[in-house]
Amino acid sequence: MRVLLDESVPRRLGATFPNSFEVHTVQQMGWAGYLNGRLLRLAAEHGFGALVTVDRGFEYEQNLHELPIPVVIMIARRTRLQELQPLVGKVVALLSANAERRIHRVDA
Repeated sequence: MRVLLDESVPRRLGATFPNSFEVHTVQQMGWAGYLNGRLLRLAAEHGFGALVTVDRGFEYEQNLHELPIPVVIMIARRTRLQELQPLVGKVVALLSANAERRIHRVDA
């Protein structure tokens, strides 16, 4: 599965996903600074299966009935790599189970 990490997620987190996931960052794709709606459309058009973010306000900024791909919000005290890395297993399990096109929250 192709996964896009939002620009609010530490780039190095992508290396902690299993090899069965193709992880790219918003910066790698040249999409930094794009608004979330446009970012979701571009991700879907380019074959991404999900967007992973730490932006807790994401669900309040989007029409949840029109999401083109699932969005996973990682909830941690801080957005440092050390605090997000333990959540990757839950993200992988969720996405491996064919997550619905909605907002999913993953926390410790």
